[in-house]
Parts: sequence; structure tokens; C-alpha cells
Amino acid sequence: MTICKVINNSQVICIDENKRECVVIGAGIGFKARTGQNVPEDKIEKIFRLENPSVRSKFQQLIEKIPLKHIEVADEIISYVTCTFGEKLDDSIYVSLTDHINFAIERYQQGILLTNGLLWEIRRFYPQEYELGMYAISHIEERLGIRFSEDEAGFIALHIVNARMNGGMDQTVVMTRLIHGVLNLVKYYFQMEFREDSLDYGRFLTHLRFFAQRLVQGKLYTTEDPGFCEMIRKQYAEEYGCVEKIRDYIRMEFEHEMTEEEMMYLTVHIRRLVTVR
Repeated sequence: MTICKVINNSQVICIDENKRECVVIGAGIGFKARTGQNVPEDKIEKIFRLENPSVRSKFQQLIEKIPLKHIEVADEIISYVTCTFGEKLDDSIYVSLTDHINFAIERYQQGILLTNGLLWEIRRFYPQEYELGMYAISHIEERLGIRFSEDEAGFIALHIVNARMNGGMDQTVVMTRLIHGVLNLVKYYFQMEFREDSLDYGRFLTHLRFFAQRLVQGKLYTTEDPGFCEMIRKQYAEEYGCVEKIRDYIRMEFEHEMTEEEMMYLTVHIRRLVTVR
């Protein structure tokens, strides 16, 4: 690999054997190094290959300003999350989570602790991501001696959710609020308490997560089968009435419109959920 820019003594930007730009980290790797030189293989500790040029540029700007140990801890957490899910996360997490962890540490050192107003929802709607957030604060304590609260685990969980859905953090927050609102509407409409450990509740929550994602990304289902929609409206009239309330709520609170097809699918899922009362 050939150096094209020296960031500092431990970080350089290189061109690899496939002519791709990457960030290379290692103790002393940039010391007295110059553009055009080859990187000593024995000094390479980590290579970041980010496909998105915009994300790569932001990451390069970010790592110039923050301590190396914060970058390493964030990368270790991202690697653990990636292995846990067995899927590639959106490159943006290298910028968003690294920046967030660094800023959280700065706030901690200044005695500024933030309360996470969505913590209840995060724990229930994104249990896997929440557990990974708890792992992250435990790992930060182990590596840096900084003990964050559960609120911070929730913030980290949202970054993981965001990276898995390839959306923006604003979308993730909207999704979380939307799911909470829909669950409350169903709960009060049918005067029921959810059995959160039940398979039907888990299925419904999964449907809501994907529905909310489609809604905020403008990718709602459509179909040309009016007969199906009419059948569902008649067969599950009570559940469809609940979905009409949900449609009005989403229109008023989020300024999004549900398609008739999405209303039908939601009606069917609510039917399955409420029949176990």
C-alpha cells in the first residue's frame, strides 16, 4: 500500500493494491512517513475500507480530531455488532458511532449526563440492539475506565438500528415514536394488555418495525387487488376500524399517508394479535 496522506504519527491514508483509498492505523505508522512511500506491513494494526466516498471523507476528517483509543474502541464495538448479526452494517456507523462515543466521553469528563427519553421504547422495540448497547458500555468501561449509564446504551442502540436500516438517525427516532404510538392505539382500542413474551406479539412488533421503515422511506406496499382489500375490510371490520385510527394518527403526527394495502396487512396482523386475548 502506498501512502497518499499522513494524518498523524499513527494514522495515514493509503491507496491499496486494488487502487482503493483506505485509512490505515498503527503505532508509529505515520512517523517521518511521506507521500508515495510504501506502508511497513509490520506496523499495520487496522485498515478501514469504506466504500462510500462521502462517508470515507467524513471519517478521515473525524479521526484527525479525536484520540486513537476512542477510534479503536468504536471499531471493536462495530466489529462485535457485525459478527453478532452476521451482516454488513452501513458504512455510516463508522462516522456516527465513533463521533458519538467520542462526544459522550467528552460529556462524561465534563460531568454532563444526558437522559434518554426513548429508553423504554428502545428496550422493548429493539431488544437485540439494546443488548449490544449494554455490551458497548461494558466494553468502554473495560477499555477506558468510563462507566456510562443505561441511557447511553440506548443511544448506542439507536445508532446500531440506524446502521442496519441504512437510514438517518432522524428516521430511526421517528420510527421508534411511531411504533410506540401504534402499540398504544391498539392497546387502548381493544382494552387489552400485550403478552410481550408471546410469539404473536413478537410477530406484530416485527411487522411494525418494517412497516415504520417503509413508511419513513416512502416505500409502502401497493397492489392492484381491490377484491383482497374489500374482503379484509368486511371480514375483520373491528380490526380495520382500529387501523383507520392508526391511519389518522400517522397522518396527523407524522404527515405520512398509509396506502390501502398497508392498512390491509396491518389489519391482518392486528387480527392475529387480538384473537389470543
